[in-house]
Amino acid sequence: MAALALALGTGALAAPALAGKKDDTIIWSTERDNPIADPYYINTRELVIIGHHVYDTLVYSDPKSNTLKPQLATSWKWVDDVTLEFELRKGVKFHSGKEMDAEDVAYTYNHAIDKANGVLNYSTLAWIKKAEAVDKHKLRLTLARPFPPALAYLASAGYVMPKGHYDNAPAKPDGKKDFGVVKPNGTGPYKVAEVKAGEYIAMERFDDHFKDSNKGRPAISKIRFRTIKDNTTRAAEAMTGAIDFMWEMPKDVAERMAQAPTLKVEVAKTLRIGYLQFDVTGTSGQKFFTDKRVRQAVMHAINREAILKNLVGPGSVIPHAACYPEQFACSADVEKYEYNPDKAKKLLAEAGFPNGFEFDFYGYRDRDVLEAIIGDLGKVGIKAKLNFMQYVTFLDNVRKGKAPVGHATWGSNSIPDVSAITAHFFLGGPDDTAKDPEVIKGITEADSLVDPEKRKAAWQKVLNRIQAEAYWLSLFTYTKYQAWSKDLDYTPTADEIPQFWAAKWK
Repeated sequence: MAALALALGTGALAAPALAGKKDDTIIWSTERDNPIADPYYINTRELVIIGHHVYDTLVYSDPKSNTLKPQLATSWKWVDDVTLEFELRKGVKFHSGKEMDAEDVAYTYNHAIDKANGVLNYSTLAWIKKAEAVDKHKLRLTLARPFPPALAYLASAGYVMPKGHYDNAPAKPDGKKDFGVVKPNGTGPYKVAEVKAGEYIAMERFDDHFKDSNKGRPAISKIRFRTIKDNTTRAAEAMTGAIDFMWEMPKDVAERMAQAPTLKVEVAKTLRIGYLQFDVTGTSGQKFFTDKRVRQAVMHAINREAILKNLVGPGSVIPHAACYPEQFACSADVEKYEYNPDKAKKLLAEAGFPNGFEFDFYGYRDRDVLEAIIGDLGKVGIKAKLNFMQYVTFLDNVRKGKAPVGHATWGSNSIPDVSAITAHFFLGGPDDTAKDPEVIKGITEADSLVDPEKRKAAWQKVLNRIQAEAYWLSLFTYTKYQAWSKDLDYTPTADEIPQFWAAKWK
C-alpha cells in the first residue's frame, strides 16, 4: 500500500485529473491482460465491455428499463417455437465502410456455432441450428430446440462481424487458424485503433455509427483500456489523474480511494459470482476430488461469511446454487454447505484422509480471497499449493483437465437467465469439469420448455443434483467498487458493462 499511501499523503492529489479530459480520452484499467479485441475468442469481462463498444448486436438490452430494444434489427417475430425472423436496419456500416446486410449476420452466427472454430463462449449461441439470409435485410434463425431466452442471449453475446471476416485468419503453430487476431471490424460506436498485448487496447469514435442506435453518438472521442496488474499502482494512477475509471479494487483500496477529492467511488451490484469447481473425473492426476466426501469436506471447511465480511464489498450475498440468485429459475432451495470444520474433518476421515492431503489450487484473481480459502483448508489438514496465473493460462489449464480445483468468477455475459451460467459449466462443454450425464440431460430438457413454471421446475432438479453431488461451490456474489474522475459525467449500470458511449466531460 506504499504507493497508495504516498498518493494520499502528498500533493499528488492536488494536481487536477485532466489527463483524460485534456486529450478527450477515457482511460480505464484492470489487472487482466487482453491480448486481442475479439469477444468471441477471449471471454474476459473487459472484452465483454469492449465488445459492446466496438460491435453491435441485433437486439439491445437496456439496463435502465430492463427491456430489449431494436439495434441492428428493427423488429423480430417468432414464426414458431424454433424459428425467429428479424428485419434488419438499413444503412448500417462496418468500420471498414462496408454496408451491413443479412449475409453478414448469418456468416457470423454460423461461424460461432461451428465447434471446429473454437469460439470460447460456444454455449451462448449453441442453441442456434443455422442462420440464413432470407433477403438482403431479413434474417431467419432456426433453433436447435425451443429456447425461450434467445433474444436476451443475442443482445448480450451476438456480436456481428462482416461476411468473410475470419476467412483469411493466420495459422497458429499447430496449423489451426488464429481467428482471434483478425483485425476488429464491427459496427459499434467505437472502432479499435491499436492493440498492444499486455499493455493496452486503443479505440476511437466511429463517426458513421448509425443515427438510431440505442447507444447514441459518443461525446468522448477516444477510449484506452490499460492493463495494470498491481491494484495499488492502478489506484495511485487513478488518484493522480492518469486513469479516469477503474474497478475491481479490494475493499481496503476502495476505502482509501474514497478519500481522494478528485475521485468518486461507488459500489454496485453485478451479475457475477465467485466459485470453486472440482476435477470430478480425476483428469488432473490428483484423484482426491473424485470422491464426493472430499468435495463436501472442502465446502464445509471454507468460511464464506468471514470472507464476505472482511474482503468483499457491501451488498454481496452467499448463493447456495450454481447460479446467480436473481437469474430466472435460480433457486436457493438446494443442499447447503455451512461452515463446519469438524464436519469437514469427519468427511475427510471417512474418505480415507484423516491427516488431510496436499493439492494444486488454481486461480487468476482475488489473491486475498484465495489466501483466505487456503487458510481455512489448512485448518482441516488440506494443504493447497497456489498456482496463480494470468486468466488465459488458467482457462487453458482448466479446459485441459490439469486443475484439481479452480477458483474463478463468472458474469453470465450479463444474461439474467440461469442457463447463462449453469448450462455453460454443466452441459458437457470445455468448462464442464463434472461431465454428469444426468445433469446434461436435465439441462437439455429444462431449456427446451417454453412454459416458465415448467422450466423452473426442471431447472430445480438440475440445481439440486449439482449441489447434492458437490460439483460446485458458489462463494459469493460480487459487488464492484467503481472509481472515476469527478471530471467525468458517468452513470453506473447494474449489468457490469460501463457505458462509456454515454459518458461526457463536465
